[in-house]
Amino acid sequence: MTRKPDLRSMTRRELLASGAKAGAALVIGSNFVTHATEAWAMETTALEPATMATLVQMARDIYPHDRVADQFYAAAVKGYDTPEAAPAIEAGVAALDAAAQGMGHPSYLGTPWERDRVEILRSMEQSGFFQTIRGGLVTGLYNNKEVWPVFGYEGESFSQGGYLDRGFNDINWL
Repeated sequence: MTRKPDLRSMTRRELLASGAKAGAALVIGSNFVTHATEAWAMETTALEPATMATLVQMARDIYPHDRVADQFYAAAVKGYDTPEAAPAIEAGVAALDAAAQGMGHPSYLGTPWERDRVEILRSMEQSGFFQTIRGGLVTGLYNNKEVWPVFGYEGESFSQGGYLDRGFNDINWL
């Protein structure tokens, strides 16, 4: 029988190495979520770290962009880590996990195939939980100025003379 390591006694380096060995992208600690190979971490206050990791995966599955790092998805869902939002978010993630278990997976986060996770999300897309997360991601992800260069968006153009004088006829992507 393999014993679980005590997360409180591990160094950050040991914790990240254990997550990388397990093949996990997101590593869940006692009150934080971090990425196994990227240099970011996020502390949780009202939500369980596993809930936050599930929200990050859910965000990636709703708006999938291979070139956008998980840290930007994490920043987009960080606003749900409040005492006011926590009960509804925890209940929504529990419903996601129940739907995943109905498909034979241990949890939504433990569902290895994107196709299966998207099917779970489609089954819940009319729920208030899904609509809240999806709606928040529109602004939380796409209003982040650090993500704009990934999409080739240079920002508003009015203060620089407008689009007619600044790139209107630049169609080098065709």
